Amino acid sequence: MTAESDGQKAAFVDVTGVPAPKLDDLWPSVIIPREDIDAEIARLAALPRPAGGRRRSLIVHPMSKGAGLGLAPGIQLSLEVLNPGERTSPIRHNSSQVVFCIAGAGRVAIDGRERKFGAYDVWNTPSMAPYVHVNDTRDVQVRLVYSNAALLEKLNIHYVDDSPSEALPQELERDEDTIKNPFSDAMPLAGARSGEQLMSYERLISPPVQESAALMWPWPDVKRELDKLHALGPSYRGRRLYLLYNPATGRTNGTTHNFFATMTIRPAGVVDRPHRHTAAAINYYFQGEGRSVVGGKVYPWKAGDLMLSAPGWAVHNHASGDADVYELTVQDSPLNLSMDSLLWQEDMKRPPVLIGSHTGWSTNREGI
Repeated sequence: MTAESDGQKAAFVDVTGVPAPKLDDLWPSVIIPREDIDAEIARLAALPRPAGGRRRSLIVHPMSKGAGLGLAPGIQLSLEVLNPGERTSPIRHNSSQVVFCIAGAGRVAIDGRERKFGAYDVWNTPSMAPYVHVNDTRDVQVRLVYSNAALLEKLNIHYVDDSPSEALPQELERDEDTIKNPFSDAMPLAGARSGEQLMSYERLISPPVQESAALMWPWPDVKRELDKLHALGPSYRGRRLYLLYNPATGRTNGTTHNFFATMTIRPAGVVDRPHRHTAAAINYYFQGEGRSVVGGKVYPWKAGDLMLSAPGWAVHNHASGDADVYELTVQDSPLNLSMDSLLWQEDMKRPPVLIGSHTGWSTNREGI
């Protein structure tokens, strides 16, 4: 069918004088209680082994519709279960993942490299890296998987290969002319006054390679460092956390190129200052209990609960109860940083800051 005869035609929509839409239709926070998660784990574990071995359920926000279902816009979250003695078949895709083991243990092989993992360990699965999960224990293995597949599905570009080899060749074939091409550098534009440059097609289709490796952050090692932040005391104006940093993400401060994952210790009785950011955040609480105030509404939570804790640009703060809290937060800040859209308002009495392009916020840690 030709373009002239397929009946499709673009439209002009006149928005002259129409004000920009206000950011007042935010997705509300939602809590998935531990009891509901446990029930879904049991249901998945009771299923016969499916093709590929992947028992998984998407955890979907009630406002998420159409392509790219997620718990937040652009953030797909799945609950994945592997029974004792089972392994999945290899798969790869152009989405990347943050993976968090919440129960059980086992092994993961990413691009042929195998590692053991246990409860509360975190790792990343890079884009297009084949991976396999193995449960060589007597207990059910449970993982939360945070993926940018929702965003790619909305863009209609999520590529999935469900029959790759378990490891890619170490060196892909390359055109020798591309390696030696003299036109691969950008050049200044003649007469440019502000650093404008031109880049050749040769550089465009073969930019410098920045390998995105599969990394793992074992919980015992992270907890050892995290617990030291307890000593910051009640006067500290900041959050006691560590980013699980992947150096391949550079200045965008990510665990993947889309998401950062942070481990937080929240000592008993700590109340955060209200703040907001354009990045959305999802919290999984695995010790302690407390409450969050999001958009003026109070949400109590406990260990084992999962929460869309900060819809993008919603004012929020968190408070711990009578015991220390440990939590994993996954947030799409790196994506916003790379798009130059990461607005962050740490102090609601001061204007927001464009993180990454403007000077960011500071804490009082040096004075403690």
